[in-house]
Amino acid sequence: MSDELIAFASKQDMLAKSKEFWNPDKTQFWIDSGVPLVIDRREGYFIYDVEGKRLIDVHLNGGTYNLGHRNPEVAAAVTAAMQRFDIGNHHFPSLARTALAEKLVSTAPPGQRGVPGGRPPGPALSKVMYGSGGGEAIDIALKSARHATGKRRIVSVAKAYHGHTGLAVATGDERFANLFLADRPDEFTHVPFNDLPAMEAALVSRDAAAVIMETIPATYGFPLPEPGYLAAVKELCERYGALYIADEVQTGLMRTGELWAITKHGVTPDILVSGKGISGGMYPVSVVLATETAARWLTEDGFGHMSTFGGAELGCVAALKTLEITTRPEVRSMVHYIAARFTAGLARIQEQYPDWFTGVRQDGLVMGLEFAHPQGARFVMKRLYENGVWAIFSTLDPRVLQYKPGILLDPGLTEELLERTEVAIGKARNDLPKGRS
Repeated sequence: MSDELIAFASKQDMLAKSKEFWNPDKTQFWIDSGVPLVIDRREGYFIYDVEGKRLIDVHLNGGTYNLGHRNPEVAAAVTAAMQRFDIGNHHFPSLARTALAEKLVSTAPPGQRGVPGGRPPGPALSKVMYGSGGGEAIDIALKSARHATGKRRIVSVAKAYHGHTGLAVATGDERFANLFLADRPDEFTHVPFNDLPAMEAALVSRDAAAVIMETIPATYGFPLPEPGYLAAVKELCERYGALYIADEVQTGLMRTGELWAITKHGVTPDILVSGKGISGGMYPVSVVLATETAARWLTEDGFGHMSTFGGAELGCVAALKTLEITTRPEVRSMVHYIAARFTAGLARIQEQYPDWFTGVRQDGLVMGLEFAHPQGARFVMKRLYENGVWAIFSTLDPRVLQYKPGILLDPGLTEELLERTEVAIGKARNDLPKGRS
């Protein structure tokens, strides 16, 4: 490690310089929240503060570290690849990009299984486009949908989050769109989640290019789609000439016990986006899978979108190894086993504090813990941090704690995590302002 990275007199000195030179508001926010975390060493599902405090990571940076920090298999693959590859040149055919694209297509959602009405499977996801981060990939998806349909308007879910880049930020919550004057109500329509009449009203004019939805909206606290909802939205898209974009940046890659969460709903999207965890936490890469129709611009003008770092070859190598690990049968089995342990363990904790810990939103290892206070998850987050666990509140619904264990978590660490969570939830209840449950 270079001397420049460790040349701080103390943690307080580093935090002061972070405020001065990096992001003053965000740095102060975490200090005020009782989480003055400066991550130093990291290994597996543990992160360590610069002062040595050990934390079990249940935030995983939105699923970036599904396989743990510095996963040895992914690290070895990238290290070996550096003897041959670097970022690469985005203009030219590439061994790594082509190999990853072929693998992604082979693991894509297979069809509209179980959709009411017996409709045949939708068109296959057969083309892959690359970005360097999730927001960029969402931008690619939206541009592709607009080109394919010749329409401009995009429909998304109120309180959604799809990234902070140019088009992506306009699909999300107004907090982020308004800040940068990116709100464009004539082009970006927001409807409530799980509200089919509102969705149909947004599509009936046939001028929408696409509907974009996270399969389980993360930043909104993981509200679960009602049975049949996503399949019905796909049917509405087909009826009114819009494409269906599945944002699987946080819910994909086996987090729900299936490689892609959308397949559990019997839906084959027209476009599927993955990021964060596809990198193995080692090298930035994001991907967009699309049908031939949705990716038509690739045939018409392959220079239509350019990204110097999109599909960086080292990132593709990391993604190939990540997919190989993630799709192992024993990993899928372990996700189901560990998810069941959490179901039982969290239910046991809930029984102790029914007036405070009011609900669990769970699909596999995607979990949102609900609390009976408008800022309840922030109280729990602080107590978890004190007790050696890092989990984050939901930005757009602070009642709900995002609770996202890794997919390679072992049973022993699962039990330790549940024990620490139980203690933190109990302590957080005592932190509530008087007169509140």
